[in-house]
Amino acid sequence: MAYELLRPIVLFGRTPGARAAETGVPERTLRRKADRFDAVGMAGLFETTAPATHDRRALAPEIRQAILDLKGAYAPLRAHEIATSCAQRLHRPVGQHTVRRVLAGAAVPTPVTRRFPRYRDSADPVERRLAVVRLYLEGWHIASIAGYLATKRDRVYLALRRWFAAGLPGLADQSRAPQHHARKVDLRALAAIRRLQANPEPGGFRVSAALEQQGIFLSPRTCRRILALHRDLGAARRPEAPPRAPRPHPFAATRRHQIWSVDSRSSEDHGRPTAKPVYVIAVLENDSRALLASLLTPRQDRTAYLVVLREAIRRFGAPELLVSDSGGVFLAKQARAIDAALGSEKRAIARGRPWQNDIEANFGTMRRMADEHFARATTWPTLHAVHARFFSEYNEQQHFAHQERPAGRQSPTGVLGFVHGAWCDPADLDRLFRVRAHRRVDGAGFVRDRRWRLYGERGLAGAEAAVWVLGATLRLAYATETLAQDTVADEPDERHLRRVTAPRPFATPHPSPQGTVTLSFD
Repeated sequence: MAYELLRPIVLFGRTPGARAAETGVPERTLRRKADRFDAVGMAGLFETTAPATHDRRALAPEIRQAILDLKGAYAPLRAHEIATSCAQRLHRPVGQHTVRRVLAGAAVPTPVTRRFPRYRDSADPVERRLAVVRLYLEGWHIASIAGYLATKRDRVYLALRRWFAAGLPGLADQSRAPQHHARKVDLRALAAIRRLQANPEPGGFRVSAALEQQGIFLSPRTCRRILALHRDLGAARRPEAPPRAPRPHPFAATRRHQIWSVDSRSSEDHGRPTAKPVYVIAVLENDSRALLASLLTPRQDRTAYLVVLREAIRRFGAPELLVSDSGGVFLAKQARAIDAALGSEKRAIARGRPWQNDIEANFGTMRRMADEHFARATTWPTLHAVHARFFSEYNEQQHFAHQERPAGRQSPTGVLGFVHGAWCDPADLDRLFRVRAHRRVDGAGFVRDRRWRLYGERGLAGAEAAVWVLGATLRLAYATETLAQDTVADEPDERHLRRVTAPRPFATPHPSPQGTVTLSFD
């Protein structure tokens, strides 16, 4: 039939339009069949059925059966658990809606056998815990695992913790004997605490902070136990302080650089051959408990106090309130004028109430941490080194008042951070504190001021020293360290020096590495 339709077209050249008019078959059909005949020959005369393509959207029979088997094995399984389990076992994603559609359109079979026996029915402890792990890895939830195996959730959690901690060996039965954790206290820690206990003053907290700087991490409570053990074995005992009732503090700071405390402390317990005391003048920031500036000096006078105060203000700005005792050094007219010019209020603590000044607690810490080393220092450079070490260690170690703060902010330096008080121009500071000028120390240790050569320290050759003029007293200072003091008299024009008398150099921690040569002309 197909050949008779096409024979006039392919053999005699009739047009498909004319042949369509003769036979009544559509022209397009004739053209298509003629083109197929030209392409494939006689095979084009026969109609062929295209093979059916595989539809990937159709649900595979094995997935459908797996859904029904899971629901039949444990009826409380939810759709998303079944979908997750099928995806894990058959490596093909299945949606929750697909699961619900399958369950709604087919009867759930009744299981004949269980994949895993109940927890209590399994004799091998490894196998029953391994069943928990397998179900969990297939996507079963904890509650479903516990329900299917007829056990408690705590056992499911315990089996999973063992698996993730130790793998398959962790699923075996373990001994119930108490397990002791690794001890942190070893001979190295005991020896370090014994060395620190050469000074009996520091307590458990300070010893713990000092050990942390050495890479040994012990809690203050552990350190207190070890200190007590050493005392029982003959170490020096710490004098017990009498108990005191807490009292409200009138100068408690609530933010950084709100309140500063300043005071001085004398110590006669040093190793120098003289019986004269040494003095420490320090400035404390009340909120962070950080030492801002500190000076070890043989004299407690106004100039030394202003040197320390200027250094603190230069580095950290000016505070809102400055607290001190009623000493004449701190309440001098010049000191009050400087405070007023900087916008800082000056307050004095009540008489007989030293605890109102926060720096008194700091001096107690200094006594426990540094006085033992002060007693062994026989020279001024050694005293300065001990003082500088205390200043650094105190600011960097953890402070008892900051124990509840986050890690990294438990030391005074960490709490103080980058916050500054009211900023002051260095030129204004020099004018307020009457720093006449900054001079360079020459190779011989002298500085030149108003045509006079004043000796500072040879070991600071090339460094910059400050010339302080307060009345008839001229001081040379390097940072917070006083190098020398002279008595001067001005010319009538008050611009030139008429004479310099009574030069008094001070011992400093910057001696010249080159010794002096004494010449004899005998």
